[in-house]
Amino acid sequence: MTPILVTGAAGFIGYHLCEKLLGAGKKVLGVDNLNDYYDPKLKEARLAELGKHANFTFARVDIADRVALGKALTWTGIRQVVHLAAQAGVRYSITNPHVYISSNVNGTTNILEACREARVDHLILASSSSVYGGNEHTPFSIHDNVDHPVSVYAATKKAGELLAHAYSHLFNTPITCLRFFNVYGPWGRPDMAYYSFSRAIMDGQPIEIFNEGKMTRDFTYVGDIVECIFRILDKPPVPNPGFDRKQPDPASSWAPWRVYNIGNDNPVGLMQFVETLEKVLGKKAVKVMKPLQPGDLTTTHADVSELRRDFGFRPDTPLEEGLRRFAEWFRSYHNI
Repeated sequence: MTPILVTGAAGFIGYHLCEKLLGAGKKVLGVDNLNDYYDPKLKEARLAELGKHANFTFARVDIADRVALGKALTWTGIRQVVHLAAQAGVRYSITNPHVYISSNVNGTTNILEACREARVDHLILASSSSVYGGNEHTPFSIHDNVDHPVSVYAATKKAGELLAHAYSHLFNTPITCLRFFNVYGPWGRPDMAYYSFSRAIMDGQPIEIFNEGKMTRDFTYVGDIVECIFRILDKPPVPNPGFDRKQPDPASSWAPWRVYNIGNDNPVGLMQFVETLEKVLGKKAVKVMKPLQPGDLTTTHADVSELRRDFGFRPDTPLEEGLRRFAEWFRSYHNI
């Protein structure tokens, strides 16, 4: 049994994907640099859980370090790769752009090069709903033009999609790009709104509501995200025989490259989200209204019709159910 390589294995989505693959009897090679963007103890706790599986192997390496990556990994036998490692965070990217170029552009290039050399059967590349940038037409469709990012983070994720297409075209590498929409759930990142809100609410501290609450988000439960990846992994894309180069469709290609949205297709207002969080935590929030922050989108809404058509699945975990599962984990992890 050849291992599936998962980059960012100690991260939020990476951890859940590894658990899903290992639970299905797969062998997993995880890679992560355990950086301190947020408390590494949370990443170490995720790794400790993964380490309970005999089929899990871990390599601590920064994907942006090409030499170290080459030394740490033996690519012989690796047929499938899920590339989740990235520097996350929209606002942090505005003040620390070079970190994002290093990880999301240089690091992704290193993974693409390694996949080319190993001639992998399928590479799944994590992208983001942030690529839709200044688009106001909703729901966001994979057929929409996404050439107007509003944050450095979004620009680097779009760059990853473009690099992936170039490699798919040049080297016939099958690559699927997945645009994740507002992922939440147990073991999440502390910098994400639902997590930071929960800590503040339980500590009796105020939470900041940006754009005075006039925002909607397509919140997607992490279990639905990994189920989609699991279903897509064994179905690499093939060239689109009907691709029209005179009227190019941004969602497909003459190369074995595709892009899909993964979202709940059910956007929720920010204030409704806060009310639901208050309900599952059993405590009211102290709210402070703030203006819209640079780089933020006012609305995210995923059109997942192609995902449903091609893989027979769409995320559907209700927000209250997903937040309840998060709250249970949150209380347990923080001994509340």
